[in-house]
Amino acid sequence: MAEVTREALPILQGRVAWVFDEEDYDIDQIIGVKNIRIQDLNELCGIAMQSYDTGFQSSVEPGDILVGGANFGFGHPHSPPMKAMRHMGISCVIAESFAPTYYRGETAMGFPQITCPGILEAVTRWDQLRVDWHGGKVINLTRQIDLPFEMPTKTEQNLLIHGGHMNYLYESFSGSAERKE
Repeated sequence: MAEVTREALPILQGRVAWVFDEEDYDIDQIIGVKNIRIQDLNELCGIAMQSYDTGFQSSVEPGDILVGGANFGFGHPHSPPMKAMRHMGISCVIAESFAPTYYRGETAMGFPQITCPGILEAVTRWDQLRVDWHGGKVINLTRQIDLPFEMPTKTEQNLLIHGGHMNYLYESFSGSAERKE
C-alpha cells in the first residue's frame, strides 16, 4: 500500500451549515432519540435538524461543514444522525474536541472529524471554511482567520483517504481500491 501523504486526504471546503456551540453535544438530538431506529436515509434527512431549523435540509449544499463545541458526540454514538448528515452532503465536522467513541466511529466510516481548539470563536454560520491538510490549519475564508488543528494519526488518515475501514481493509488485502461504498 502506498505511503500516506497529506495531499491524498479529501479536499474539504464549504460553508458552515450549523454551529453546535454547546459542550457535550449528543448527536442523537439531530434526529431525536425517538427516531434512532429509522434506517431510511431520506426519512432521516427529512427529520434531521427539525428542532433547530425547519429549512436545514433545503439549505445544505454538498461540501458544507458542521462545527461543534467541546466533547462533540457525547452520549451514545448512534450512527443514524450522522448518516443523515453525510447523505445531505455534509463533508466533515470541525469541533473544539470530540467524545472518543463518536470520533473513532465516524473516522472508521471515513468521515473527517477535525479537532480544532478555538473554532467556535472563529466562525459563524455560513462562513466559508477550508481545511489545509498540508499546513495543518482550518482557514476561515470569510473572516481571514487561520487556526491550527490536531492532525489525525497515520491510521486515521488512511481511513479518511480510503473512505472508511472496509475500503481500507479491502485495499490492504487486495492491493486494489475498486470497492467503494
